[in-house]
Amino acid sequence: MESLEGTIRSKLPGSGTSIFAVMSGLANEYKAINLSQGFPDFPISEELTEKVHYYMKRGYNQYAPMPGIPKLRGAISKMFKKNHGVKYDPDTEITVTAGATQALYTAISAFVREGDEVIIFEPAYDSYAPAVTVNGGIVKYSKLQFPDFSPNWEEIPRMITNRTRMIIINTPQNPTGNVWTKEDMQQLEKLTKDTDIIVLSDEVYEHLIYDSLQHESACRFPELVKRTLITGSFGKTFHATGWKTGFVLAPERLMSEFRKVHQFVVFAANTPIQHALADYIGNEEHYKGLPRFYQQKRDFFAQRLQSSRFKLIPSYGTYFQLLEYSDISDEAEMDFAVRLIKEYKIASVPVSPFYHNKDDHKVLRFCFAKQEKTLKKAAEILCRI
Repeated sequence: MESLEGTIRSKLPGSGTSIFAVMSGLANEYKAINLSQGFPDFPISEELTEKVHYYMKRGYNQYAPMPGIPKLRGAISKMFKKNHGVKYDPDTEITVTAGATQALYTAISAFVREGDEVIIFEPAYDSYAPAVTVNGGIVKYSKLQFPDFSPNWEEIPRMITNRTRMIIINTPQNPTGNVWTKEDMQQLEKLTKDTDIIVLSDEVYEHLIYDSLQHESACRFPELVKRTLITGSFGKTFHATGWKTGFVLAPERLMSEFRKVHQFVVFAANTPIQHALADYIGNEEHYKGLPRFYQQKRDFFAQRLQSSRFKLIPSYGTYFQLLEYSDISDEAEMDFAVRLIKEYKIASVPVSPFYHNKDDHKVLRFCFAKQEKTLKKAAEILCRI
């Protein structure tokens, strides 16, 4: 076969394998406890899996409608009305997606044109910037302030130009575990009012928020909701990351454009899982108890690290705990993380790859969405370092 070597100009020349895949691959190779990639190691609800099986056996195995089955869109609408007091029309303002990453990519593709500027807060989830770049956009980075990872509201207004098309936010925030406050959201609302800027709000960890904090969804702010696409994830919420089922909420004028792209990216999401989720989220107890469930895991892990030389950076949401190790080593984050896998058999994720210029604060991210026996063993190892 004739080679194309030298003729392909990559649209993402600086992108390699995801840091999650790299660290999980090393964890498998060295048989390390894997607290790197964000997936639970405990079973999901038996009731939920039985519902999927039920709908499969009933023959719900062909294409779902492009926006998602009406029953699930209706259930999502009721959930947001109950939780946030905001009514989204199931027919025109809600779309079910093949996971939140697809939702994010589709939203960016639908609105970002060549030369448009998109503001991203970093350390940022690694899919945002490549999706902007591959669609011809220009990424502008605002650094969250270390060590509390709060937005810098003095810097952000100076970043906005007449080419600013979109601002991407993430709360609760991966990888830091920070949660935006009501005041943060009001600042964003004020900043974008009377502009053409679209806000893409990644809220996949909405139900994983701790210490009695309120999730300040973008939909709670009257001027903000008009310009915002909100993404959510059933995979994250119900510990079923492999199901890749999410959703998007947006005003009709934005959702109409989103769906134009969505139909050609994936067309429709998994049918029997949609039917099962529609039934399952009708009972709010299936998600109302999640903050307590995960906070217990966070606290269990943190308490067992009290005697370690690591410093805990507070986690208020997600299922990630940041540990700062400057008292242990002056190695770069990637080098230290790799050494922990090879020498101590425990895997984490360095935070530096979440920055475009690889800022190194000597911080690693550990996933606590694990069984207690896993967390106990991991903490014992970390306390020996």
